[in-house]
Amino acid sequence: MKRHALLPTLALTAALSVGLSGCLAGENASDTQAAADGGTQGGELNIDFATYNPLSLIIKEQGWLEEELADQDITVNWVQSAGSNKANEALRAGAIDVGSTAGSAALLARSNGSPIKAIDIYSQPEWAALVTLPDSGITSVEDLRGKSVAATRGTDPYFFLLQALEAAGVDQSEVTIENLQHADGRAALASGAVDAWSGLDPIMAAAEQDGAELFFRDIDFNSYGFLNATEDFLTEKPDIAQTVVDAYEKAREWATENPEETAAILAEVAAIDPEVAESVIIDRTNLDVDPAPGDAQRSVLEKIGPVFVETGDVQTQEQIDDALGSLFDASLVENADPASIGSGS
Repeated sequence: MKRHALLPTLALTAALSVGLSGCLAGENASDTQAAADGGTQGGELNIDFATYNPLSLIIKEQGWLEEELADQDITVNWVQSAGSNKANEALRAGAIDVGSTAGSAALLARSNGSPIKAIDIYSQPEWAALVTLPDSGITSVEDLRGKSVAATRGTDPYFFLLQALEAAGVDQSEVTIENLQHADGRAALASGAVDAWSGLDPIMAAAEQDGAELFFRDIDFNSYGFLNATEDFLTEKPDIAQTVVDAYEKAREWATENPEETAAILAEVAAIDPEVAESVIIDRTNLDVDPAPGDAQRSVLEKIGPVFVETGDVQTQEQIDDALGSLFDASLVENADPASIGSGS
C-alpha cells in the first residue's frame, strides 16, 4: 500500500484552503482550454476527498485517477471537504467538479438551484447521532429542551437533529442550535460550550472513544452518501466523469475485499486511532451498497424534504419535488467498468 500520498488532516488544512482559492481563480481558464480541446484532452479534474467518504480516500491514496488521466494530460486536483456544506459550496462555486455529500445535503442544494447531479452512492452509513458528555444529565431527545446543541447547518447531522426533535415533540424554538463545523462542534462539547452535539463519523467515533456518549441513534434518520457532479462537468467532460465513477466502483470492490486496509487509510488521513477507524468502517458503514442513485435514496429523501420547508431552508415543497425528479443520474454507474481502472487500457 502506498502511504507517501497521505498526510494527517490537520496538516492538510492550510494547504488545501490555498488550493481551493487557486481552483476558484483558475476555473474559467481551465474550462476554456478544456472546451477548445473538446472537453476530453488537457485541463483539470477538481475532485474532493473527505473522511466521511472512505472510497475517496482509497482512490486518492492509490493514485488511480492520476494514472488513468495522465495520457489525456488531465491534472487531478484533490480538495478536502470538511463537511457536506463545504462540498456543496465548492460545487456551486465551480471550485470542484465532483464532491461528496450526504443525500440530504445534495437534495437541499438541488432544491435551492445548485446545478448538481448525484452520479454514485458511495455508502449507506450510520454516521450521525446525538452526542453528549456522561455528566450532562441528558439521556433523551426530550432532555434537550432549554439546552444548546452544536450542528453543522446543511449537513446530515443537522437534519438528523431536526428529525430527532420532531419525532420527540420538541420544538426547535426550545433548543439553541449552534452552527459549528463538525470538528468545532466536538470541541465545543468537550469544553462545555454546548450541552450536546449532533456528530459525524469519524470525528464522532473518536469522541466516543474519549468518553462521549451517543444518547440517541436512528439509522433511518441518516441519508446515504452521495457523489455529486456539476451539470457543466457532466456535459463537457463525460469521459472523465465516467472514469471517476469507474474508479469509485474499483474502490468499492477494493474496500469490500480489504476492510482493515480501508480502515487504516481512514485512520491515517483523519489522524484517529486505528480501532476507531475500524469501528467506523466495519460497524457503522455499509460500502457494499447498490451504487446507482434511485428509489432507495428517493424514499429517504421524501421523508427529509418536508423538514426543509418547515425550517425555511427551502421555500416550497414544489422545489423539493422538482429536485427529487432531477437529482439522480444513474447512467455512469450503469456503464461503469471498474476493471478498466489500473488495467493499462
